[in-house]
This record gives sequence, C-alpha cells and structure tokens, in this order.
Amino acid sequence: MMPLTGDGRCEPRRLWNNRNSVRHTGTTEASSALASLLNDVASGRALAREDACRLMRCDEEHLPHLLSIARAAKDSFKPGVITYSRKVFLPLTNLCRDYCGYCIFRRDPGQPGAHTMTPEEVLMVVRQGEQMGCTEALFSLGDKPELLFPEMRETLRRLGYRSTLQYLEAMCELVLRESSLLPHPNPGLLSGEWVRRLAAVSPSMGLMLESTNADLLKAGAAHDNAPDKVPAKRLQTIREAGKQGVPFTTGLLIGIGESVQDRVDTLMAIREMHDHYGHIQEVIVQNFRAKPGIPMHNSPEPSLGEMLRTVAVTRLLMPRVNVQAPPNLSAPYYDELLYAGINDWGGVSPLTPDFINPEKPWPHLEQLRARTEAKGFRLEQRLPVYPEFVPQVVERGGVVAERVRSATDSKGYARRAA
Repeated sequence: MMPLTGDGRCEPRRLWNNRNSVRHTGTTEASSALASLLNDVASGRALAREDACRLMRCDEEHLPHLLSIARAAKDSFKPGVITYSRKVFLPLTNLCRDYCGYCIFRRDPGQPGAHTMTPEEVLMVVRQGEQMGCTEALFSLGDKPELLFPEMRETLRRLGYRSTLQYLEAMCELVLRESSLLPHPNPGLLSGEWVRRLAAVSPSMGLMLESTNADLLKAGAAHDNAPDKVPAKRLQTIREAGKQGVPFTTGLLIGIGESVQDRVDTLMAIREMHDHYGHIQEVIVQNFRAKPGIPMHNSPEPSLGEMLRTVAVTRLLMPRVNVQAPPNLSAPYYDELLYAGINDWGGVSPLTPDFINPEKPWPHLEQLRARTEAKGFRLEQRLPVYPEFVPQVVERGGVVAERVRSATDSKGYARRAA
C-alpha cells in the first residue's frame, strides 16, 4: 500500500518529477485556494470545468492529495479489484483513409506491411487465443479505406463484400459462430444503422473521442488530412450507441497538441453523453508515444505526472465509470497509475502484439498480476463488456446474449481463471 503523509494522505513515489511536471511556483494565497478546492472535492463537491482545469494543473505539493482523493473515489466505486480483458488483437485491415500524425498502424496499398486479414487468418488467431484463455477478439481497422483506395474495393469484392463494415460484421459473426471469444469492434465512425448491425454480433464496441479540439484538424496538426477525426462526427457515433443502449468504450488521447482545457472539455463531453444515456462502460486515458516514421516523431510525450493528473481528474469527473490506462504505454512505471484511480488495465494479450504501438509490448500477465497485487488489489479477468453492463446485454436476447451469459460467472467476470 502507499505510504501515508502526516495528515493521512497517500503519497506515491515522486516519479513524476521529470519533464513537463507542474512545479509549485504559485503564491501562498493560490496554494491555499487549491488546498481548499481539494478539501471541497474530498467532501463531495462535484467538479465544474474550471475546477477540473485547476486540478489538472496542480503542482507537486498538492498532487499527492489529488491522487488520494481520486484513489478514494475509485475504492468507493470498485473496492479492492482491478480488471483486465484477455484478448487477441485482430488488425482486420490497416488500410485507412485518415492520415493522423501520430499513427504507425495505417498503410496505403502497396506500402510494406499493408494487409487485410482473410477469414482464415482471423480464425487461426482466434483459435490460438482460445487455447490461451482469451475471451475477447478485438477488431481494429482503418476507417472506410474503400472510399479512398480502389485496391481495397477490389479486395472486398474478391472476399464477397461491398464495404469494410460489412466485412467486419461478417468476421464478428464468424468469431461468434466458430469460437468461444466475444468480438469487440473498434470500427471508426458509424451510422445508427451500423451501430444496430454490429450490436447484433458483438456485446460492446468502441471509438476513441480523442479530443474535442477541432483545431487539431488544421494543416500540420495531429488530425490534418483525417476526415474521420472531426469531433462532432465522433460524438455523433457515441450518441448513436447511447440511443441504442450499446455498452461503449471511448476516451481521450493526450499529448497530440491539445491544451489542458481541451482535455477537460473532452472528458466533460464524454460525461455529458454518459449522464444522458448511461452507456459509457469505460473511459481510456491514453498517452501519445513518439515513434520513428510518423510525422510527430519529434513531438514531446506526456510525462507520467501528466498521466497521473489526467487519470485522477477523469476519475473525479466520472466517479462511477470504469477508467482505464494502457499499462504498456506507461512502462516501466505503469503500476503508479493505480494511485490515480484507474480500475482497469484494458485488453492485454498473451498472443498478439499491440499493433497500434508495436514498440511497446504488453506486460506478461503474471507480472501484471504481481504488480497489481503488490499495490493491494486483486486482478480479475473480465469480458469485453464490463460486469455491470452484462445484464442489459443479456436482456437483448439472441446469440450474443447467450454467449455472454455462458461466458460470465455470478459476478459478471469471465468464467475462465484470471
């Protein structure tokens, strides 16, 4: 467990004391005002936008108090447990019509590594994962590549489909029919009709909001030449899922040129959507990692301190929502994120790499368990749909409901041993 300060607050090791840390330079009056805000939040004050921005910028002196409040909020929500999903990662196609400045995944036709998986390849990976205790088949893919590339249209025609989404739908159905795994698609922008169709072959789905800052679409910015990253369009997909009661994963990506205010605005947009529809099963706080070969290869990465602050504010803005941060993107100090209020590690694969961040391998599951338990938590394996959303999926009926029912234990976790 964390050591305690003299006033009983938890104080993790000061690993955030590096580049991009927020140091205490304010006046005594400003410091007193921040301490007062933290005490009010600890007493149950709901965070307004201005409050959240102040906490996101809090200095090192007050950071331990912020983290202890966030940790207490997590413990009130789901005490004693951290979850993860044992998955296989299926990059159905890495052709994509978007050219995001931070992405190493996407390819144009003819580029080295460009590939669209065949049904046989999908099943081969799924069956290997099944033997390793995986319960999730995560489908990631480029957004509507056939709209830009005639080569993708020809590939789809050869496979017998008219669109990438139609092919995804068929592969989700194939996984359901031929294995014990449950599909979780990350398909990009969706109409209401496509939300309905994919919900018939998967218990949950996801789309990262990333940021509500439309300035990131400007020339030279992270989303330049990425038509599917328009914030309003992404919010509309999340809204359509809410209208249909589909358990939905979303989140923000930090370090891509956004401001602290942008981070808070993105979180508040997610919170507003969840308050209205109640369907956000998980909010991911993901940090940008620079890589050779991307336009943003020289861009600074968020520090651990920024991650801790962003996770903590996410927890306080949405105290009853699952908060996740990928462990491989904060290695070797990923267990420090437990101080900030996460309750989930996301999908971790014993078989396939993280194709989005291939240079950052997932931790071995036994290491993940050991480091989680060392912080005082037990590690539980969940399905792609979170336990509290299992009943509404089961109520929908159909093959997905049957499969989810048979895959869960009495508490909604995966039946397989973690």
